[in-house]
Amino acid sequence: MFQHCIEVLENRGVTMDDLIDCVVYLQQRYLDNIDREEVRVDIIEILQKREVQHAVLTGAFIDIAVENGTFGSKEIENIIANDEGLYGVDEVLAYGICNLYGSIALTNYGYIDKVKPGIIGKLNEDHDGVCNTFMDDIVGAIAAAAASKLAHTNGKKD
Repeated sequence: MFQHCIEVLENRGVTMDDLIDCVVYLQQRYLDNIDREEVRVDIIEILQKREVQHAVLTGAFIDIAVENGTFGSKEIENIIANDEGLYGVDEVLAYGICNLYGSIALTNYGYIDKVKPGIIGKLNEDHDGVCNTFMDDIVGAIAAAAASKLAHTNGKKD
């Protein structure tokens, strides 16, 4: 299932380097000389968790069903396609990933979801019929979780 998640992310336009860039964005003010390979390993570990895999695939396939008009409810399809502000199910799915990595992951997620750097901003833009309502939040949650892992691994020792 791990490889399937990588393929789905790539098919949605998200590369490992995009994810790493988001983590670096979140941690660059706090850590000097971030090792991108260490970040890659952290992201891989996160994506190997079954709960994360389920969130990635569920969110991606909801977006795809909305794009294809096969979700099953035109009313909900329109809400998801327009990423309406009061529709928070996409964020709730992302919280599931963050909750695996503690409160710092949740605060990182809130921040990155607000500023939408890099690939997250690109996913959030309107793209002729492409729906990334869930994908931008999933990518943000993966990055937030990896930033949390990085912070805990490299935090100051007392």
